Amino acid sequence: MSRVVVRSSDALSREGLTSLLKASPDLAVLPETEAAQAQVLVVCCDRLSSEVIVMLRLSAAETGVPVVLVVAELTETDLLVALECRVVAVLPRAAVTAERLVQAVSAAATGGGVLPPNLVGELLKHLERLQREVLTPQGLDASGLTPREVDVLRLMADGLDTNEIADTLCYSERTVKNVIYNMTSRLRLRNRSHAVAYAMRLGMI
Repeated sequence: MSRVVVRSSDALSREGLTSLLKASPDLAVLPETEAAQAQVLVVCCDRLSSEVIVMLRLSAAETGVPVVLVVAELTETDLLVALECRVVAVLPRAAVTAERLVQAVSAAATGGGVLPPNLVGELLKHLERLQREVLTPQGLDASGLTPREVDVLRLMADGLDTNEIADTLCYSERTVKNVIYNMTSRLRLRNRSHAVAYAMRLGMI
């Protein structure tokens, strides 16, 4: 059973959402005083005001609990801020039903997320712009790795040492060491093993 806390400055909305959630036998709605025990936080608001953002940032820093945001209006910029604050599901306030709300909370509790199609489109457009204007000019992809770094990481994962990597890629040992140093420093990776694990998690190697 997933534990949920509902937050809203509007008492009517809070009671309505609480009632919808309590109808599900798989969810337990906790009072706000027990927010530290919650697995999912449901936040309802008209828009992402500065007060709501502060609350979301504080929640993300203190508990890291995933958030289901029920909101009347959300811009592309708001969406990016929301995602930074552990919002994993967004439901348009006017379209909330018991089924959609329970589905979103259940998805959040199990590590998933739910976004309306129009917001997915906005997010994809933003990522495309980020790739085109920021990453590509620096020779990086979405993982933050250059093609040369990916080549080096693949050979490291195969167990090759610096000399063998240099021979395989026709680089000098100094170049290989520089590639590894620059990559681990930029991405704040502790060592070669950490770098390989990072690339594997991203599916790069």
